[in-house]
Amino acid sequence: MALTVAAPPSSSLWNRNFGLYFTARIVSMLGDTMIPVATAVAMLSLGYGVSGVGYALGAWMGAFALFVVFGGVFADRFHPVPLMIGADAVRLLTQGSLAGYLWLGRPPLAFIVGGALLGGVATAMFQPGTNSLVPQVADDAQRANGVLRVSQGIATMAGPALAGLLVASTSAAWVFAVDAATFAVSGVCLLALRLPPFEVDRSESTLANLRTGWDEFRSRSWLWAVILIWWVLGVFVWGPITPLGAASIIAAHGKAAFGLAEGAFGAGCVLGGLVAIRIRPARPLFGGAVAMFLFPLMPLAAGLVPALPLVMLGYGLSGVGWAFWGVQWSTTVQTRIPEDRLNRVSAYEIAGSILAVPLGQALSGPAGSLFGVHRLLLVAALTALGCAVTLLLVRPIRRLPRAAGRP
Repeated sequence: MALTVAAPPSSSLWNRNFGLYFTARIVSMLGDTMIPVATAVAMLSLGYGVSGVGYALGAWMGAFALFVVFGGVFADRFHPVPLMIGADAVRLLTQGSLAGYLWLGRPPLAFIVGGALLGGVATAMFQPGTNSLVPQVADDAQRANGVLRVSQGIATMAGPALAGLLVASTSAAWVFAVDAATFAVSGVCLLALRLPPFEVDRSESTLANLRTGWDEFRSRSWLWAVILIWWVLGVFVWGPITPLGAASIIAAHGKAAFGLAEGAFGAGCVLGGLVAIRIRPARPLFGGAVAMFLFPLMPLAAGLVPALPLVMLGYGLSGVGWAFWGVQWSTTVQTRIPEDRLNRVSAYEIAGSILAVPLGQALSGPAGSLFGVHRLLLVAALTALGCAVTLLLVRPIRRLPRAAGRP
């Protein structure tokens, strides 16, 4: 596998627009990464159990997966920024309402799940634009994605650790309140962006736009092949890893330990993003697939539950592999899809990537009761290893070169 090391950029990445976009993304991600910890602790503390955690997270993920394709269409037909600002406003209200209810009393499961559904729809309107805005605010997509992946890693490291400390010292309500505030900051930063006019063709109907995005998606074998692999990863790994991992680690090491493990994953993401800024494989998805062999260490650590430092090490190394893959994947999608169709294709890619996750989350509670939490986490580790092997075996993924003439 040929590798190249990035040359010093000819222009600064940190222009006004990228700085605002970066701030919006990192504060929003900081809040988002606190929510799985807060949700897991809140649901377990309220007596809803692992199944309750799975239902709440599954509701959010299911709504997101079902509506994200429409978010991509609306972003291409109008402009992603107003859609993203509106989504931030909705999520500010939902998270703030949940924080208030937790302070005032014991919210019913239906209220929590309903708020998760609404938050998932709002995020579906927000997420497609995060991909298409990168080429608009940065000249070097690989550097920008690397920096964003580092920031995501910092958020993933700081958010769960902060959430763990907050729930241990105060309550889960404070975590949801902080999350609401992050959406306010994100919306203000996006409102301050100054972008060129967004030219769109609105002559086609919404259905025709969906069909065009689907045609672009299915015409690229490397794209849908990865998504098929991610279906397996979603059901057997990403779906159960939070509810089952939380139950396993909290039972062995206490409430704060799960936040520390998630924080270690974030630290690994920082390192993986920094490496991805400098190392540019000639075949990006092949390089990312090699890095994915580190990913199974997270479910393995959660399943074996060794001493806390070893759990954190497993989560951290897993984050390195996940972040390096993520930069290669994001850059490949952004540089190989036509700009006027990128939001729609990104929406199909996002939906396909995560559509199986809520199924895995919803099944994690009953399956954990039937087969055992630790046994299912070990199955997740083996599945993650199998997915990494499959990425290398599929020729369109393995052989896809870096886009010619693109950074």
